[in-house]
Amino acid sequence: MTLLLPVYVHSWEQRELGEMGSTYTGLSGKTKEDFGHGEAKFITYMNVFSNPMADLQMTESVEIDSKQNCVQAGDVFFTTSSETPEEVGMSCVMPESADNIYLNSFCFGYRPTEKFDLNYLAYVLRAESFRKEMTFLAQGISRYNISKNKVMEVEIPVPSLDEQSKVGQYFRNLDNLITLHQCKCQIDGYRFQSPLAITWEQRKVTEIGKIYIGLVTTMTKHYTDEGTLLIRNSDIKDGKFEFGDNPIYLEKTFAEKNETRMHQIGDVITVHTGDVGTSAVITENEAKSIGFATIVTRPNPKIIDSNYLCSFLNTDKHKKWAVSISTGDGRTNYNLGDYFELVVPVPSIAEQKKIASYIQKLNRLITLHQCE
Repeated sequence: MTLLLPVYVHSWEQRELGEMGSTYTGLSGKTKEDFGHGEAKFITYMNVFSNPMADLQMTESVEIDSKQNCVQAGDVFFTTSSETPEEVGMSCVMPESADNIYLNSFCFGYRPTEKFDLNYLAYVLRAESFRKEMTFLAQGISRYNISKNKVMEVEIPVPSLDEQSKVGQYFRNLDNLITLHQCKCQIDGYRFQSPLAITWEQRKVTEIGKIYIGLVTTMTKHYTDEGTLLIRNSDIKDGKFEFGDNPIYLEKTFAEKNETRMHQIGDVITVHTGDVGTSAVITENEAKSIGFATIVTRPNPKIIDSNYLCSFLNTDKHKKWAVSISTGDGRTNYNLGDYFELVVPVPSIAEQKKIASYIQKLNRLITLHQCE
């Protein structure tokens, strides 16, 4: 993740890395096979790329030179050589102490002598400004190298420890959130596009429930402060509804005239205009509401679970398909006739409920991280 630091960092003290710590070399020019016997963990060139905080790899049959430094919590590891300049000077931070851990070749270690919040240090060294300077310092033609002395001359912003902690935790949470989203996408891809999914029954959406479009008539004159809840396309998010501080209601008499359009618990509401394909399920909170130009699917519970259908509709697979067949110049429209052509993978109800439950739990976890 590329970190864009806020503007006010320029008011923080700028200090060279070399003023605040010292360097040490890794096991340069050697491979694990060169070291005989024993057992150790070591930081590899690729570990440095995997995460801002060191992700270790256990290796057997490694005998370490007694002069080699063990790494410590708070140490930073920089890559020194790569085939592309963008990969030179990448870094990660050792998050905690552990015995018998060493730094492998094509990297050097940096040990701060001053107190840093480790999350802050990890992310500031991956900030766009720092990475640009590393790329600028990279030297070479077929292979690029960087001098650790040059790296030590680079300045970084150094706020108070309290500010470091807040900034570091924010980006740590953001990284976790990104990981969760990636995990969800992988799960979607596995569940709905794996070889297993191909063996599921494939049914047109028209075969699994009743489908209709929400009201399309002008109704602004029927808006009121209380009454029947109106659901617009913009209120529909991934698996939930968000109405903001001022939800719109319809007059009771107008709503009663359109009682056949009222939503029931379990109805799946899909965006018709805008972020097409995005869907949410009607709960007790939205029961007897009415949609404005939304696609409503009332699943047959003997065939398909509402939450499973909603999970499928919110996958990239479905949304990309919806966009590809949508019409409109300024705003994208998912026409009902096109929606009727949608084919949905239908495993057993038991499997549907397991998939929906897992994705719902993951969504709640993502929401919690967003709140943090």
